[in-house]
Amino acid sequence: MTFERLSWPRRTERLSFRPADTTDLPAVFAYRSREDVGQWMPERPSSYDAWLLRLGKSGVLERTLVVELDGTVIGDLYLHLENGWSQHEVREKAQDSQAEIGWAFSPDHQGHGYATEAVIELVRICFEELDVRRVTAVAFADNTPSVRVMEKAGLQREALYRRESLHRDLGWVDSVVYALLADEWREARG
Repeated sequence: MTFERLSWPRRTERLSFRPADTTDLPAVFAYRSREDVGQWMPERPSSYDAWLLRLGKSGVLERTLVVELDGTVIGDLYLHLENGWSQHEVREKAQDSQAEIGWAFSPDHQGHGYATEAVIELVRICFEELDVRRVTAVAFADNTPSVRVMEKAGLQREALYRRESLHRDLGWVDSVVYALLADEWREARG
């Protein structure tokens, strides 16, 4: 388990974050079920019970960190360690070498740089403490706020997939993949 390897909570200048637990779920559901958040999420929850059931089956809760501002949950981060692709003879070196990250924040707290602040710290944890070699994030190309967070966190666009993703309301739309390598991150930090 990724989170067990680290100490919690984590603090940035204005925020703290830690692994989510069941007591956080009503606050997370409150913003994830909003139309303006659900527009870009893989799922727009229709009911709390259905969302809980899906959350339990998918294993996402074990990969979720809640972000707090003055003790109030304002967003969440997603962290999933993955094996890099490798040939069979060197597969051990590829074990947990990559991290996929994601996030969702309450619109009530957007526009203050909180998502960027939290994502930058999550990227730092990935490279410095989890020793991954590559961090990735994926979004609908038209999700401008998330793309901005990726760029401010230092990730670079690697791919634009044309009409690759089926959006529930918009039909087939473009998606983007952003990534950052550990050596690029270290170089940027001087």
